[in-house]
Amino acid sequence: MAKLTEHVSATSSISIQGVRNFFLGRQPILDRNRKLVAYELLFRDADTDTANVVDNVSATASVILHASELGLHNVIGNFPGFINVDAAALMIDFIHVLPPEKVVLEILETVEASDEVVARVAELAGKGYRFALDDVAAMTGDVHRFLPYVDIIKLDLPQLSDQQLAERVRAFKAAGKKLLAEKVESEEQFERCMALGADYFQGHYFARPTVLKGKKLSPSQLAVMEVMSSFAEHADMSEIETRFARDASLRHSLVQMANILPRGQDGRRVESVKEAMSAVGREQLRRWLQILLCAEPSQVPGHTSPLLMMATTRGRLLELIAERIRPDDDSTACKAYTVGIMSLMDALFGMSMKDILDQLQVAQSVREALLARTGLYGDMLRLAECIERVKDSGPVPAQLLHKLGLSADELYRLELKAFEWSDEFAASQEWAC
Repeated sequence: MAKLTEHVSATSSISIQGVRNFFLGRQPILDRNRKLVAYELLFRDADTDTANVVDNVSATASVILHASELGLHNVIGNFPGFINVDAAALMIDFIHVLPPEKVVLEILETVEASDEVVARVAELAGKGYRFALDDVAAMTGDVHRFLPYVDIIKLDLPQLSDQQLAERVRAFKAAGKKLLAEKVESEEQFERCMALGADYFQGHYFARPTVLKGKKLSPSQLAVMEVMSSFAEHADMSEIETRFARDASLRHSLVQMANILPRGQDGRRVESVKEAMSAVGREQLRRWLQILLCAEPSQVPGHTSPLLMMATTRGRLLELIAERIRPDDDSTACKAYTVGIMSLMDALFGMSMKDILDQLQVAQSVREALLARTGLYGDMLRLAECIERVKDSGPVPAQLLHKLGLSADELYRLELKAFEWSDEFAASQEWAC
């Protein structure tokens, strides 16, 4: 254990300035109702092509340093955050900068259950910290020693056969543990894990479109998307007003929404589209359209959709990137925002992206970005998608950053703003609905 003590001592001298060059990703964790319930925070060294920075001791400490510097609320909002920890990170005193009510400490599969480490886990559990075991493949001696202090067991689907998965679920359920199925990449895998009794799910299955042949956008969906497209075209408010006026239900909904907002001193009721648009303002109007476009028909207040969060985060991130690399170019920023928002419409509506775009009039650059990930907006979108899969994206993020003229530090700061925007947006859903 002397080696571990040396590593702990070494990490205590790491400065935040020395570990800034990293990629940050947050991956959604869903419950059985596909409701967003947590995020896993993932950090990767931007100077290497290899995967997860938490696989070495110094980088694990840097995760904790960054989490404390960023302020967890800025990254995960009101949701708990899963943070990977190795043995050295567990032993470091400044792990206490992580508020126990906001984190789940995810013990890596490489951590040996030594007397010292188990005692430390027990101590932290006694102080209110929650634990998950990562990539559990079998009921080993190490797993047995950690089990009394662990709430959640993570099962890595690619490592397990169907029979092994069923056996693990039965064994850990019998031990009273919650199960999180990790790397769920298809609807079939999700249904299989649901049937076995898994409690939580992590992967990109929910963002993959299940295309229904012959499906068309409803008139109301078309109307919303046409108005959204007008923002991307940088149309003036009179043109946007005209587009609103074409759809009675959209017009009625806008007037109703405007009357919910606090009104002027005279308290006069808003009656027309023009009055409603003036009362709401351009930015609030765009946010409201987002809700109409992204909120799933089955969604109820308090049910946070991961697709909604991803779409709003992408939209805001692409907009911020555009503002950074092309300042004072509102048209580029609006198109970037629209590409991000629309990039998950195929998954949301159960249609191919081509079928969606064939029903709309969008700029050719927007169309190319959404269909082929080409051009400036395509590069921005690919970067956002890589960050969502930061562990598996290899050298691509660094290449795209270089192409766009951004540094990893600039991207991380823009991400934080996008996360905050998305989290505030999600909090507004109940009001908007």
